[in-house]
Amino acid sequence: MECGVAGVAGVAGSLAASGAPSPLLGASLADRSRPERSPAKHGLHVNFTEKVEVKERREKFLTAKYGSHQMALIRKRLAVEMWLYDELQKLYESTENNKNDEVDVDIDELLDMDDDNQRRIHLQRILADAKKSSHDVKKFVEDLLERTKTL
Repeated sequence: MECGVAGVAGVAGSLAASGAPSPLLGASLADRSRPERSPAKHGLHVNFTEKVEVKERREKFLTAKYGSHQMALIRKRLAVEMWLYDELQKLYESTENNKNDEVDVDIDELLDMDDDNQRRIHLQRILADAKKSSHDVKKFVEDLLERTKTL
């Protein structure tokens, strides 16, 4: 839209001479409300394109800041889970390539149980097909029960 400033007499005189109703000389209300348009400009285009590739390429991650006490609890829990993972690999003599013997020991499920006897029975049932000796399994169960008490 083009804007310009002209003298009042110049605008009124040119509009009156052209026969067009003048906004200054008592034109109708409908004519006054219509804005003047600039001449059409050919060849000017605005193209909006969505960059979907950029959205797919950039993933956004939510990070949170925890207090020092909460971070200490998270680190403690993570240490127990990493120990659990390593010990289960030893019990089942599994390697990175052999994932057929995966066992899922849920720490939250253990913590929700009422007493150590229930936890012990549950763990021994899960670990019944371990490749190590029953003595090693019992030692693992006792160590895990001790570690879960710290959580």
